[in-house]
Amino acid sequence: MSLSASTTHGFDFQAAAERLRKVVVKTPLALSISLSRKYGCNVFLKREDLQVVRSYKIRGAYNMMSHLPASQLLKGVVCASAGNHAQGFAYSCKKLGARGTVFMPIITPKQKIKQTKMFGEDFIDIKLAGDTFDDCLVAARAFTQEHGMVFIPPFEDPRIIEGQGTVGLEILAEEPQVDYLFIPVGGGGLASGTGTYFKTFSPQTKLIGLEPEGAPAMYRSIKVGKPITLDQIDRFVDGAAVKRVGDLTFSICREVLDDVRLVPEGKICTTILQLYNEEAIVVEPAGAMSIAALDDFAAEIRGKNVVCIVSGGNNDIDRMQEIKERSLQYEGLKHYFLIRFAQRPGALKEFVNHVLGPTDDITRFEYMQKHNKETGPALVGIELKNKQDYTSLLQNMERLQINYTELNKSDDLFGYLV
Repeated sequence: MSLSASTTHGFDFQAAAERLRKVVVKTPLALSISLSRKYGCNVFLKREDLQVVRSYKIRGAYNMMSHLPASQLLKGVVCASAGNHAQGFAYSCKKLGARGTVFMPIITPKQKIKQTKMFGEDFIDIKLAGDTFDDCLVAARAFTQEHGMVFIPPFEDPRIIEGQGTVGLEILAEEPQVDYLFIPVGGGGLASGTGTYFKTFSPQTKLIGLEPEGAPAMYRSIKVGKPITLDQIDRFVDGAAVKRVGDLTFSICREVLDDVRLVPEGKICTTILQLYNEEAIVVEPAGAMSIAALDDFAAEIRGKNVVCIVSGGNNDIDRMQEIKERSLQYEGLKHYFLIRFAQRPGALKEFVNHVLGPTDDITRFEYMQKHNKETGPALVGIELKNKQDYTSLLQNMERLQINYTELNKSDDLFGYLV
């Protein structure tokens, strides 16, 4: 079958690649020596973090916008995003000479606003609306309709999906034999486009979609057979945390993906730190999901050709402390307790000398004040060098009859106090 042929969904990925040729970077498909050695296979990283806007999102935005007539581009286009889609949209506006309006939530960090403005320059206006993305989206769509403009969605459009699918075209052009492809899933645009391309031109490849554990929109939708809206999500993996996937992307992903797996946020954080320390790669949480999932497939991928799509590298340095914290907790090396110390001299010294192990470290200590200003229990954070030391830590507290509560095992208490 010719690689320029249209797919069963009517996508022409070759034509999209031609439209994008002068705009996007043909990102490397890089063999990771350390990951290949670890898993006993060939692990290739599709480095979309090295894209011109540091994510694949420009592919879909530019592909859709380049279909619009010049008169419409001059009249204006609109998007709603506080992340990678906004930056891809802004860069596309500049390249196409389009008037663009970007809606972002009021709480959007200044760094993201600055980055979006940098890519769009004088071709875009930024409007802050709503405290959440959903509120922002409503405002953006109302503005679009009021001014007769065109809304450029982040994933739910055939031309967006077609543009994202050029990632798959580039992968197969460079490595024709791919046994496993790991794809991050947010709204489903990248998985729909890349998945369709692979199912058409490399049907033997196993396609694994990956979602954050705290935002399993595609996973649950496929389980019940229709798109559902999640009541609550953990927004930590901001590039892939959505309450609802698209109707179109759902129908395609259900057809082309062989499996959808959930990746714990803590595991993603550990992977971010490992990539930084061992590969000198800076990735955002969504960009680390494909690599974070490899442990779950270690036996299956041995001896195979594996491709992980690193979808983006827009990671704010201010988040690194939270990333480290989540990683330590996931690895069982960081624990928080409410400890009610006995009201007698030497109680704290006894805790330090007879409860903590030789390599344990107190990283946080603060007394909680009661409403009557009396001293209450202490919030104590303890970091371990070895996960196994946790058992002896608890045994020591039990032996000394210390009154404690494990906060790591209580989501409500942990979220309130830590």
